[in-house]
Amino acid sequence: MPAQSDVDASAPARLITEVTSALTNGIAVGTASPSGNALAWANVCSGTGNCISACPEQLNPRFMLSALRGLAKQTQPLEERRVSARSGFKRMARGVRVLSRLQLPKPLLERLSPSSHPERETPPDVVFYTGCNLLKTPHIGLLCLDVLDAMERSYEVHGGPSCCCGIYQTRAGDGENALRQGMRTLDQLAQVKASVVLSWCPTCQMQFSETMLPVRTAGSPSAPALASMTMFPVYLAEHLDELRPHLSIPVRKRVALYEHPGSPGVTDAVIELLSGIPGLEVLPLPVERFGYTLGSLSGVPEKRKQHIANVLRAAEEAGVDTLAGVYHSDHREIAAHDPHWSFEIINYMELLGASMGVEREDLYKRLNVMQDADAILADCSDLVDDYGIHPDEAREVIVMDILQDQFLVPDRSQHPPPVRS
Repeated sequence: MPAQSDVDASAPARLITEVTSALTNGIAVGTASPSGNALAWANVCSGTGNCISACPEQLNPRFMLSALRGLAKQTQPLEERRVSARSGFKRMARGVRVLSRLQLPKPLLERLSPSSHPERETPPDVVFYTGCNLLKTPHIGLLCLDVLDAMERSYEVHGGPSCCCGIYQTRAGDGENALRQGMRTLDQLAQVKASVVLSWCPTCQMQFSETMLPVRTAGSPSAPALASMTMFPVYLAEHLDELRPHLSIPVRKRVALYEHPGSPGVTDAVIELLSGIPGLEVLPLPVERFGYTLGSLSGVPEKRKQHIANVLRAAEEAGVDTLAGVYHSDHREIAAHDPHWSFEIINYMELLGASMGVEREDLYKRLNVMQDADAILADCSDLVDDYGIHPDEAREVIVMDILQDQFLVPDRSQHPPPVRS
């Protein structure tokens, strides 16, 4: 990330010493040299994770930089940090609640709801942990359940704001409440007693595996044992022999991935899964790979916009039929560009569904491309009535979480709607 920013990394030993010194001594980071450069590095860290495999001491610099950002927040009054955490969490929770209801009728939404768990005599095979924001693009979550159904896995779904990983508190510097929220969720997942927790969200996976689980293990030896946490596509790739017979319908498309390297094994797993679809070809794109989602590039916002544009141009130059995102958060960004390029923009789970003969309409994209709050509200009026959502609240969420939640606004003058075969 120093190459993507103004951070001086000409003396890497000194730079990392500034980090360890700040963490060890608890000094007020960023208020004076020598820690200012270390904090600048921490603030642009996008979680790519290359530092982890490069470290000869087998340490995790990514976690160290996250801890450094948290330490820097300690210079702010506690109440300010907690107000910031509550504000971010409340906005997310409202967006999840309203957007999911603007897309799915109650019976379908209940499939993704933690409240719909049946009484079981034995634990389910797996827990499908959605995180919070996957519910803004619920067609992806439903496709995940379709795949588990085809593989005859029993499961419980957990996630949503009531089952958050604590990342909003962590980012605001409210470590106490972050731990409280994260531990509550881990205990909830442990009580299911499934053999494995399948996590969809890379932020949640990182938050739990690098922050919460080590603390829980060290501080709560009597806590219920938790199954291993595995990213969803990694689990599917590990059981591809079981899934492959269901991928029977050819999908004759040239596909490129919109992906990030920050979650180990995920990209390789997605490529392996797509390679199991008859007729489908996966093409690499000659673009730089960094971060673990688009949201993780917040420290370099202009580079983020440039990165999105570079991927879109590279996909067009490669002549692909499909640009497939890996994560839900990236899909919310790139789906808005779908009408203006010669290729479709979808999530990779839609390709698995197509080969299985299963289709879940991408309602988020359908609403997004309208780019008109009144038109979107009119389109969803039946669901607004069914759920008893106040139209003013629905409109506010549409504006804030669909129309204004965009890193790179599609350039409609340069890319008018294409004619697709």
